[in-house]
Amino acid sequence: MSTPLRIAVISSGPAEFSTVHAACADSGHRPVAYLYGRSLRSGGPNLGDAGETAASIVGALPRGMDLLLPGSVDGLARLLEGYRIDLLIVFGFAWRLPRSVLDIPRHGAINVHVSMLPQYRGPAPLLWAIRNGDPTGGITVHRMDEDFDTGNILAQRDGIPLADDITWANYCTEAMPVVYDLLRASLDRVVAGHPGEPQEGSEATYAGFMEEGFAAIEWSDAARTIHDQVRTHRFLRSPDRPVAEVDGAWLHVRRTSLEPAEGIRVVCGDGKPLWITESAPGRPPQAPEEAL
Repeated sequence: MSTPLRIAVISSGPAEFSTVHAACADSGHRPVAYLYGRSLRSGGPNLGDAGETAASIVGALPRGMDLLLPGSVDGLARLLEGYRIDLLIVFGFAWRLPRSVLDIPRHGAINVHVSMLPQYRGPAPLLWAIRNGDPTGGITVHRMDEDFDTGNILAQRDGIPLADDITWANYCTEAMPVVYDLLRASLDRVVAGHPGEPQEGSEATYAGFMEEGFAAIEWSDAARTIHDQVRTHRFLRSPDRPVAEVDGAWLHVRRTSLEPAEGIRVVCGDGKPLWITESAPGRPPQAPEEAL
């Protein structure tokens, strides 16, 4: 076998780190540092659950593994240079990495993206798959370049079920074994110097963060559209969204059903009914000037 690669991993939670670590170790390579992406952009504020997530990662760290929390691209570059890595693996990290970072590892960087690229490029592919009511999703491992999710594809697989009551936990049950398999195949290609297959840019779609208006339900929308809006917010664990006005009162709608169920029946814009099966008192969405 060729010389084991020294690998740094940037990711966002224990399940992601453990899956990447297992794929590397079982392929004969050596993860030497974990880096947790605690903000959505370089120099930005910490995510609201960053402390809780970092603690959960610490609890799952392999013995002797360093956990690093970069706050900026410059800091990230200095950290990676110190570890003399051969490869960077990214899984769930929203920063755009410049060429100065991507060139630090001898074999560059690869990214695990939860869609069938070039579909759903961007920071929120799984959210858009849920929002669009896709019954299944895909996973792609690709080489990273300076744009978001445009690099050559090393391995991908479609057909991962997206349950109606999808959560990160039940998604991981289906997706992480696929991530493991795809990473092992991708590591073999990296070692062999394979460039991967170019993406077909004309087929690309973009999956950005949810817009402000997505926090409010419009009953003029189709029943399926609203049901998937509620599913998306539940997956996000939104504390008080989406909201809807029902009989003059505002509700935080937590769960809906497209089939007859116990709850509040509402006829939607396409003439089809939707049942609100779980809700709580809510507040009307703020106008932009009120939110400042």
